[in-house]
Amino acid sequence: MTQWIAACGVDDVDEEDVLPFQHDGVDYAIYRSPDDTFYATAGHCTHERELLCDGLVMDRVIECPKHNGRFDYATGKALGAPALVDLRTYPVKVENDTIYIGV
Repeated sequence: MTQWIAACGVDDVDEEDVLPFQHDGVDYAIYRSPDDTFYATAGHCTHERELLCDGLVMDRVIECPKHNGRFDYATGKALGAPALVDLRTYPVKVENDTIYIGV
């Protein structure tokens, strides 16, 4: 069963940006695409566990700040070395200007 956790307000995440969120000791990353769709992934790169919230977001891609591993944040798909393992993604819903992550 999905547990919905209030993560942040819609205005907290800029377009083509990433916002960190932590719940029960687990790090998540929340993204806002250019078409105002919100996404959530695991908060760490699968290569060396670097926090993705410090990375660069562009065109539905998050780039890890440490070794430039890249992921499609909508699907979690790793886009090439050194990141070879896909990111875990989480369902997102928006209600009353609040972003919720399904964990």
